[in-house]
Amino acid sequence: MTGSFHRIFVANRGEVAARIARTCDRLGITPVFAVSEADRDAPYTKDREVVVLGPGRSSESYLSLTKVVQAAVQARCTALHPGWGFLAENPTLAALCETHGVTFIGPPAHVMHLMGKKTPAKQAMGQAGLRLIPGSAGVLSGADEAQAVAAEVGFPVLLKAESGGGGRGMRIARAADEVVRAFEEATAEATAAFGDPRVYLERLLERGRHVEIQLMADRYGNVVHVGERDCTVQRNHQKLIEESPAPVLDPEERARTLAAAVKATADIGYVGAGTMEFLLDGEGKLRFMEMNTRLQVEHCVSEMRSGLDLVEHQIRVAAGHRLGLTQADVPLEGHAIECRINAEDPSAGFKPSPGQITKWRVPEGEGVRVDTHVAEGYRVPPHYDSLICKVIAHGPDRNTACDRMIRALEGLVCEGVPTTVPMHLAILRSQDFRDNRYDTGHIPGWPAQEAR
Repeated sequence: MTGSFHRIFVANRGEVAARIARTCDRLGITPVFAVSEADRDAPYTKDREVVVLGPGRSSESYLSLTKVVQAAVQARCTALHPGWGFLAENPTLAALCETHGVTFIGPPAHVMHLMGKKTPAKQAMGQAGLRLIPGSAGVLSGADEAQAVAAEVGFPVLLKAESGGGGRGMRIARAADEVVRAFEEATAEATAAFGDPRVYLERLLERGRHVEIQLMADRYGNVVHVGERDCTVQRNHQKLIEESPAPVLDPEERARTLAAAVKATADIGYVGAGTMEFLLDGEGKLRFMEMNTRLQVEHCVSEMRSGLDLVEHQIRVAAGHRLGLTQADVPLEGHAIECRINAEDPSAGFKPSPGQITKWRVPEGEGVRVDTHVAEGYRVPPHYDSLICKVIAHGPDRNTACDRMIRALEGLVCEGVPTTVPMHLAILRSQDFRDNRYDTGHIPGWPAQEAR
């Protein structure tokens, strides 16, 4: 059964809430914002319908399952968009929405549950033909098994939380005498961060590149990819710069992995937008790491190359419509780069810098897009992620896109709080970045002691 939505509950905040609302406005859908007390007067909520969930603390507002679903029902919304972060990959939210007659704009709960657990996800992707990183067949029974698997796959190895994310619950062991301590520390952090002590082990592939594939699927088995993105430039596993296409990927490996990713997405019955993450190893092979069952922060990089509105397609397939696209209908043109601009001081160890933005002006120009929820006078709250905007530049080739990004960042005016713009400019101007001489182990053009 297909239909349409008239009111969508936006169960998120900040830039992603503003992004979802922009598509809703174009489609004639009323977005209803979930807000905390800290966000109730944010610029993007002006003249909008809002529902106050609770105090500024996420645990009492955006992370409260019952409050979110109850608010959606009471606001007479027939669909809920979770954005990214917070509850976006929580299968319980998807199930609760279904129970209360609210369409969850995302994959089915059982698919989220499968892909949210790292080892079952890896097994499913391996069966679909994707290359995997050598490691344990499942979660580890204890430190003894960790030692045995490490000896088999070879050092260095990485202990990773089964329910992890954001770099938490991860420990490296470079030799046999480090495995037990790494296992114990990873288990303890996983328990504290996720309430799940289980960990698994992988061979640590150092000096690689981080590549991800954007996918879109409907409930009828139709799947397309929207190309791949390179997000190697990171700090503490947090992405700083994303670009598409991945500049160092062999064309044959690209084509093979894109096709396998599409097949794997169809095999698991996926619906909506999703992203598969890979590590490009020293032999130029892409090895599957995990799947994010939601819209990604960097989805707009793929939008700039394809001309698609991925949020629109999320809404359409959630409403039961067919994707209406074949792979031939997805043009991937030129090169696109995104810089995530945070209210942080990179010269002071990336210290978060909440406060009031006293002057604000976003850049314009050919091939430039800025996604933001900020306006002059906005007060960056201390409770949440410090992202204040994303700048995306597109050009016919990588050098043109880089040059346009530099001009855009030079034209971005933000006074009142420090931002990461100086760091981004240093990266983009560095010869290592321009020549692709970098990997996940360092940030090109930025002092290592300040980057990690």
